Amino acid sequence: MDKQRDFVLRTIEERGVKFIRLWFTDVVGTLKMVAVAPAEIEGAFAEGLGIDGSSIEGFTRAFEADVLAHPDPTTFQILPWRGEVDPTARMFCDITTPDGQPAAVDPRHVLKRQLEKAADLGFTFYTHPEVEFYLLKSSAYGPNGPEPVDSAGYFDNVPGGTAHDFRRRAVRMLEDLGISVEFSHHEAGPGQNEIDLRYADALTTADNIMTFRTVVKEVAIEQGVYATFMPKPMASHPGSGMHTHLSLFEGDTNAFFDAGGKYQLSAVGRSFVAGVLKHAPEFTAITNQFVNSYKRLWGGHEAPSYVTWGHNNRSALVRVPLYKPSKGQSARVEYRGIDSAANPYLAFSLLLAAGLKGIENNYELPAEAEDTVWELSEGERRALGYEPLPASLDQALVQMENSELVAETLGERVFNYFLLNKKREWEAYRAQVTPYELASNLELL
Repeated sequence: MDKQRDFVLRTIEERGVKFIRLWFTDVVGTLKMVAVAPAEIEGAFAEGLGIDGSSIEGFTRAFEADVLAHPDPTTFQILPWRGEVDPTARMFCDITTPDGQPAAVDPRHVLKRQLEKAADLGFTFYTHPEVEFYLLKSSAYGPNGPEPVDSAGYFDNVPGGTAHDFRRRAVRMLEDLGISVEFSHHEAGPGQNEIDLRYADALTTADNIMTFRTVVKEVAIEQGVYATFMPKPMASHPGSGMHTHLSLFEGDTNAFFDAGGKYQLSAVGRSFVAGVLKHAPEFTAITNQFVNSYKRLWGGHEAPSYVTWGHNNRSALVRVPLYKPSKGQSARVEYRGIDSAANPYLAFSLLLAAGLKGIENNYELPAEAEDTVWELSEGERRALGYEPLPASLDQALVQMENSELVAETLGERVFNYFLLNKKREWEAYRAQVTPYELASNLELL
């Protein structure tokens, strides 16, 4: 860590960096930052930077306002969209109390704590997200709803189109920030795009997702359009999810791989999936935290609505892909329920916690869904034991409120604040007409 700090200080001097943005995330997943001069960084490394936590969603109460932001030197990157004149860099921060203890309300710490539990069991947790979003001509919401930048569809090539140029610029910017992109393409909805980040450990991925959202927003502004991660901006078109591939490694060995297992999924992998399925309704309020999220989950267009798993079954909540048979390192499972707008630190924490619970308690994986779940009748789904995901935010909050797993994973402060904040959001929605939801969330996401 000392070598990394020295590298950061040397780079700041050699590159003439004039501003350093210290980034952190509030409980609901909004990126926050404070900019400091280069002269302050050495002190911030040594002692942290004091900030008023009472003004940040969920951080502290007014009578315990002071917290410290400690920059993580391993996350140092120069921001390419700020240009070469007076360069600006960023680092993610860990938040502590004045006595040096990790702040219980820091989402990054919530994930670190869960990763430490996995490490104690011998596992490293890797994630690979496929992030969807819409490009709109503006954030304005008129009588016909949002206006997408094109009318293209899935995998369409749009010669000279905004989306084509946008993805090229965004991918280049992400690569400049050290974030590897696997591929990008136009998604099914008009103006909808997807960029897939290469797999990394879960903490790095969560940091990358927060950076990704900023890059997408910045490139959109640069190109005169508007990017939104809102889960369902248009009723008649697909929502934006973040299908996330998950795997556990024991050292250099993929714990999910078994050459002789069905779909080459090991017993560990099967129990992990069983844990995720069992607890999914309890953590859906975290992975799908907006009123609008449930319009995506229950709006068709391949969004998962029932607690099922299957092989290459895109109607299932968890999919077990088999892209590279007999290649153990690529064994993984795909959770298809997360919104692109979720707080990645909390979402990954709960997916991992549920999977580990399944491993520790030897959960049995239920029968595979072999049919397209949406095409079955309600009676057929009931007969097969397919439990529905919560159909609205208030239903999801009830499931969360009664969950020991979610309360234990998030910690008391995050758990209670998230519940309170989202209950208020639900009540505000119910007190307004439907356009309130769209007009307010579109500006936020």
